[in-house]
Amino acid sequence: MPTSNWNRHHVLSLADFTAAEYDTVLQTAASFQEVLSRRTKKVPALQGQVVANLFFEPSTRTRSSFELAAKRLSADTLNFAASTSSMTKGETILDTAKTYLAMGTDIMVIRHKEAGVPNAIAQEMDRLGVRVSVLNAGDGQHEHPSQGLLDLFTICSLIDPANPRLELLQGKKIAIVGDILHSRVARSNIWSLVASGAQVHLAAPPTLLPKLFADYIFEQETVPPGKLFIHWQLEPALQDADFVMTLRLQKERMTAHLLPSLREYHQLFGITRSKLELSQPHVKVLHPGPVNRGVEISSDLMDDPEFSLIQSQVTSGVAVRMALLYLIGSGKT
Repeated sequence: MPTSNWNRHHVLSLADFTAAEYDTVLQTAASFQEVLSRRTKKVPALQGQVVANLFFEPSTRTRSSFELAAKRLSADTLNFAASTSSMTKGETILDTAKTYLAMGTDIMVIRHKEAGVPNAIAQEMDRLGVRVSVLNAGDGQHEHPSQGLLDLFTICSLIDPANPRLELLQGKKIAIVGDILHSRVARSNIWSLVASGAQVHLAAPPTLLPKLFADYIFEQETVPPGKLFIHWQLEPALQDADFVMTLRLQKERMTAHLLPSLREYHQLFGITRSKLELSQPHVKVLHPGPVNRGVEISSDLMDDPEFSLIQSQVTSGVAVRMALLYLIGSGKT
């Protein structure tokens, strides 16, 4: 496994990932993708280690994917759900994390509705001087690193299945469409895709892509000139696009009435076959899920394997999360 370029103890954000680190994840995930194609899909890479999935927020794909990835690596797993935990009796988040530490946990996979919780737990583990790694599985409106990496792996594997690598996206046009303001997936994808040399085009209504947010993104040192573009109409983003990432409307995170109606949103920003005629003939569509059919994307397009990579994203998720667990856990065995 290619681990010489990997020195991270935690994975909390993609904002400071290097090209070498991206390629290490992609190549390691490709190795595990091959493992998952075998009859025997299990390897002893993390045998004897404990992976605790601490999901303070509901999840289907991410939680199941991390659990399966840990089991494929022969790790023992502990699964936490806030609704049935001692947090209902007043226990704090950090005390919950320390409880799992006391059980011998080696890796904590954290998901929380508030930004910064995984980082706070990682800082506490470091303060305690323990060798516990923290992996951010999505925190509020901050980031979702493993989703950004699996999206990257899905695209790069499509272009070159034998050798997925960052440079394959150099010069590709990739549109990210939808609720960018509230999307942690969008933030992680912006960092990874800009690092690849792709041209990233963000498209959303002004209420879901405010100028202040756009200005903040442009001010980041990791965004080189001429690689990120903002549109408040869909058509310029789709024009000649190689890939289109559409995002779920994060209605549970919206604190104001930001859209006239879902029907109008679909008419203006929903991805359909007819709208994709503006894009490259080989265009592919991605969505991190869960999907609101007929809102972010038409139902027939979502189910069409000629265009849709949505099921491939789910499959890629296990290999990428195996790679992340292996990379941060291999030094502990």
